[in-house]
Amino acid sequence: MKTLEQIAAELQGYDPQALSADGVNEFLARLVSPVTETETVGIFEALDRVLAQDVISPISVPPHDNSAMDGFAFDSAQLRPDAPLTLKVVGTAFAGKAWQGTVGAGECVKIMTGAIMPAGLDTVVPQEFTTVSGDAVTLPAKLLQPGDNRRKLGEDLMAGRPALQQGTRLSPAACGLLASLGIASVPVARRLKVAYFSTGDEILSLGEPPREGAVYDSNRYTVFGLLTRLGCEVIDMGVVRDDPALLEAAFTSAARQADAIITSGGVSVGEADYTKTMMKKLGDVAFWRIAMRPGRPMAVGRIASEGRSAVLFGLPGNPVAVMVTFLAFVRPALLRMMGRRTLPPPLLRARSVEAIRKKPGRTEYQRGTVSTAPDGTLRVQTTGNQGSGVLSSMVQGNGLIVLHHAQGNVAAGDEVDVMMFDGVI
Repeated sequence: MKTLEQIAAELQGYDPQALSADGVNEFLARLVSPVTETETVGIFEALDRVLAQDVISPISVPPHDNSAMDGFAFDSAQLRPDAPLTLKVVGTAFAGKAWQGTVGAGECVKIMTGAIMPAGLDTVVPQEFTTVSGDAVTLPAKLLQPGDNRRKLGEDLMAGRPALQQGTRLSPAACGLLASLGIASVPVARRLKVAYFSTGDEILSLGEPPREGAVYDSNRYTVFGLLTRLGCEVIDMGVVRDDPALLEAAFTSAARQADAIITSGGVSVGEADYTKTMMKKLGDVAFWRIAMRPGRPMAVGRIASEGRSAVLFGLPGNPVAVMVTFLAFVRPALLRMMGRRTLPPPLLRARSVEAIRKKPGRTEYQRGTVSTAPDGTLRVQTTGNQGSGVLSSMVQGNGLIVLHHAQGNVAAGDEVDVMMFDGVI
């Protein structure tokens, strides 16, 4: 296991006092590693879990050529470029069993959706495009190509080939795919255990009466929601006061139980705080000033206790800064720890409705509302006040406007990148 100093030495231009957003993610990619323990769960318990090994398809899907339509199956060799085709109907093929008859020249079979294609037939004409007269059916000219409306054996999945890869998040579609293969249970990585607590004497827990200079703890609940959406096992440790003994007990307890520890508050550079002191005492920890807004201060590292080590993410105290640093840095790192084969959520392009002031040399994440313009393109406008304590802006907006490190001012009508909240938080 590499120390933070060794990881830093591998990064070109590493400066903990002016670290870029890209540099943070590059560092964290080297710091964390996937959990190795696995368990087997049933399909109903598998949603959002991470697959621990490849799934090889035991069968082909579909298991035979079948009809994609209610209609008439026939041999496409009988099609003529400019003339309609009239065929005699010699039977009906239903889904769930093979039709046992034979089909000769000038003949066809009425067929239901999902029914096995009779031998020698390769094309289906939908019934709504035909004219039926007694036992004869007429197909119009220039309607079909050979193979139309036929599902081929194994066109979805072929027996013996990989169906899902290790590291895949089992989405609703993936669970349905497993069921289509007759697979009732799968091996998955165990849930990532993440301990979280807020720090500070000024923090009130719900149920405590208001007092001058104190604020209610919102970070505990937003982080809980973010971790739960991610599929983590959350260890809620509440609020820890600025007391060395309490902080040491909280960190050591968290390290014994969890794979990762998240705190909020007490990591500002130059701040005299018991939290920073305890992080340094108990672990290998770096304190950064990140070239970003909001969320400049952050601590990362490892905390050890009784032979176990947990990755530490010390986030700022302001509510929006907590959410932004989580989405930009912590979430990708936790996904890596979960063993996810994943790409970052794609950034969308939208035209800014308004001018936005931006200094080159830092990445800014502004809360925005994305909508569809009359011409079908995406447009975005800020939610207004971008203060890092304005948590209501994260409710009003539906995404973050990502203004990159080297980017300058944005004029109205310019395209910007947007990270949508849907599917992330």
